[in-house]
Amino acid sequence: MKGRTIALIALVVCGHAAAAIAQTGGAQTTDPNESRIGAEMRLQRELLAESCGSFKTLTSCATSIVTGHPLHVSFGSIAPLNGFGGGPAIVTHFTPKNWRMTWSGGAVFAGGGAWRAGTYFKAFRTKIEPPRLAKPGERLRPIRITEYPVYTAYAQTISLPSLAFYGIGADTPVEAKTADGMTETIFGGSATVPFGKVVPALRLSVVLEGNGRLFDIRDGELDGVPVIGSGFTEHTAPGLDTQPNFAQFGEGVRIRPWLFNDRLQLSYTFLYQQFLSTEGNNLLPLPAISSYSFQRWTIDLNHVIPLYRTGGGPVVRDERNTPNECSISQSVHECASVTRDRWGSVNFRAFISKSQVDAGAAVPFYLQSTLGGSDINSERTLASYDDYRFRGPHVILFQGGIEHALWGPIGAQLMFEGGKVAAQPDPLDFNDWRHSVGVGMTIRAGGFPVLNASWHTGGPEGHHFIITMDAALLGGGSRPSLR
Repeated sequence: MKGRTIALIALVVCGHAAAAIAQTGGAQTTDPNESRIGAEMRLQRELLAESCGSFKTLTSCATSIVTGHPLHVSFGSIAPLNGFGGGPAIVTHFTPKNWRMTWSGGAVFAGGGAWRAGTYFKAFRTKIEPPRLAKPGERLRPIRITEYPVYTAYAQTISLPSLAFYGIGADTPVEAKTADGMTETIFGGSATVPFGKVVPALRLSVVLEGNGRLFDIRDGELDGVPVIGSGFTEHTAPGLDTQPNFAQFGEGVRIRPWLFNDRLQLSYTFLYQQFLSTEGNNLLPLPAISSYSFQRWTIDLNHVIPLYRTGGGPVVRDERNTPNECSISQSVHECASVTRDRWGSVNFRAFISKSQVDAGAAVPFYLQSTLGGSDINSERTLASYDDYRFRGPHVILFQGGIEHALWGPIGAQLMFEGGKVAAQPDPLDFNDWRHSVGVGMTIRAGGFPVLNASWHTGGPEGHHFIITMDAALLGGGSRPSLR
């Protein structure tokens, strides 16, 4: 209940901030009695009347409804086992000199009782150094996308009545499945500050974050599955009886070099996070330190090899946008158009994360990593297994695949994965290694959320068919991680 209260307060505060932004930025208006957001809504009504009035162009009408500015209908997967949701969303912009600021907010609701409501703010500098003529004999500088400092603030509450817990570690039996529910409120901000001039080829950035996290863990709702309290205790599921509040901080670096004339695109992130709480079982001698406080470091290495030098590819996530928008530039708020060019890429990812705790402490089970199906952020991890199948404070994962256009926005993909979780005292090695292979299809149409349907197999527990719809618009930024 406390999480919902704080989230609602944050939504109201950010809503008032958005109203102030709307009065000073956005669509231009010549009527002195019309606010800028009023002008934006008037222009949207005119566009809807044009695209949907006669229903002659269904694609244009659907685009206006799903990606329209400032109002649209939001769709997407809330979290595995909790279904798809829909609801209203709003977005508005403020573009003073050398800056672009965006606020958006929205809520989605699923038929099974899951819901998410959030408000998101982003700001980044847009000042660009003017081009200059090269001196005689000087080597021409390659054209690159300008790196901007990006600052974010957000407040979000998500309620998930249907989650699965099998225990902690790599060898938990499938028969141990229980159901838990969770409500999490997260509020805070982050900053990505580029230092491209230090080593231009690396495209180096510093990543900072600070969040407050509030949890409410309860028995879940899954047909035919016992509740978590019937099979686990505080000892076997840390945090089951007590959910402390967390102040969570993170510091890291990211490099994104494009090598071999952009034929190899890398994105490497190294992140160190601290989860601090003063509540818990008080097992430690220092009362100011909770038995649930811990640190976590993460290495995430992504490699992409584009198959074509020209022709539009699938739009990638743009960290300059909020999740509810897909603007293609500072001044153009429309989403990217549907492309019928050839596109395709080969990708490989290596991910490793480990948590550190003091003597007598433990990582709460709801903040541990999971492999199997999709995780709580709807990212596919060891997809041939059931959702949330393996859980632990340590995880290692390798993923690879190829995606290629079939026709227009429709693509086919082939994927392979291997990974493992480990309990706190266990080594993170290649014993009990699990694997998965899969085939599927994707739809990446304009700014619509990415639709992904795939079938996966591997290991002794059968196969798994998954359909997901990205919670953010294609070309939109990500929502804050729930772990």
